[in-house]
Amino acid sequence: MTQSRRTFFQTMLAASVAPLVVPSRVLGREGAVAPNSRINVAMIGMGRQAFYANLPWFLWSQDVQVVAVCDADAWRADLARQTAEASYANAIASGSYKGCAVYRDYREVLARKDVDAVMVSTPDHWHAAIAIAAAQAGKDVALEKPISLCVKEGRAISDAVKKYNCVLRTDTEVRACKPFHQLCQAVRNGCIGQVLRVVASVPKEAAPLAQVPGVMAVPPELDYELWLGPAPLQFYTEPRVHYRHAGLDYSGKGPGWMQIRDYSLGMILNWGAHILDISQWALNTERSGPVEVEGRGRFPENNLWNVLQQFEIRYRYASGVELHYSNAGEPRVRVEGTEGWIEYTWFKENSFQASSPALLKWKPGPSDLTLPCVGEKEDFVSCVRSRKEPIIPAEIGHRTATMAQIGHIAVQLGKRLRWDPAAETFVGCEAANALLNRPHREPYAVPGC
Repeated sequence: MTQSRRTFFQTMLAASVAPLVVPSRVLGREGAVAPNSRINVAMIGMGRQAFYANLPWFLWSQDVQVVAVCDADAWRADLARQTAEASYANAIASGSYKGCAVYRDYREVLARKDVDAVMVSTPDHWHAAIAIAAAQAGKDVALEKPISLCVKEGRAISDAVKKYNCVLRTDTEVRACKPFHQLCQAVRNGCIGQVLRVVASVPKEAAPLAQVPGVMAVPPELDYELWLGPAPLQFYTEPRVHYRHAGLDYSGKGPGWMQIRDYSLGMILNWGAHILDISQWALNTERSGPVEVEGRGRFPENNLWNVLQQFEIRYRYASGVELHYSNAGEPRVRVEGTEGWIEYTWFKENSFQASSPALLKWKPGPSDLTLPCVGEKEDFVSCVRSRKEPIIPAEIGHRTATMAQIGHIAVQLGKRLRWDPAAETFVGCEAANALLNRPHREPYAVPGC
């Protein structure tokens, strides 16, 4: 289901500004949602994830209207505006639509009274600041995973959501993946007995740059100061940010910021936001966490791209269950119990396997636990209307990110650490606790950090 949906949306945006075919019901015809009843959504961050996975869905949905797009790169923002307006124009008789505003600064978006919700698809280092500001402004938030780069940021986000009573949905489609959903339901209902161990893995990183790039002139369309935001001041070079006028689909190379620790922790957190979420969901620890962590890994030396190239991390829970996490090359979760095992490798055919074929077909009965299974954006829109908590709210998104973040700290320090998931601190290790936060540059500092 997830693969077919990804293929569908990728096809829709294969040509960057080609009109997207939007049903007439989007504009209130055919007895569907009328314009004044739809949710006004602003898109903040218009990189490849926005074009590939986020903007298409919101343009397709009859329940929302994309009223604004925002990016520090004016070329990307204007391309998003063209895409949105061509899409809506294609759905009305006049064939013309001019109703999508363009912004560089997210604060101007949040100041609009008519914006109900925002979809945040910026680089990771901006997630916390924008999400908290949106909550303060009374906006609901669909926030790309991972929701934060450090534990203190994640806690600040979750606290802000509660304080301002907004809806925040961690934007990952992983729980709508049928095999993962089946795996978690089977484990949570005791079908493999008492859980003993979880083995989880994610893909490997891109290779570091062959040589360290030098200073380059900032492109005129990019507000580089704003792009850096809360991150440290650094000289501009294209491999630090994103490749100019390119990279808005997944057919080419990814943006350089995903390989730099000032803006991303790499695969340990990027794909970990998917795989560790499923691991925690299966263990029913999604609002808590382990009590011990140790790890080892390898960072590149003297390279602009400096995220972990290799890692192996072991977590231990209070129950005695262990979670072994690595970048072995495939996005995989395997759960082992006293009466069997079950595993799935994401996007790989015939990889849903178990110790017994019956496990793959098992369905919960009337007295069994049934876990929800719905797409991330459908869930978000539904909760914006109902004011109910999403399937992956801020607290769960934060706890998932925390798993990767404390694992990253354990690798940096090269020692076994005790973790208190209630206090969200390391026990007896100030060096580790010092890494729970990161510097935030004014005037973009993250409140609560």
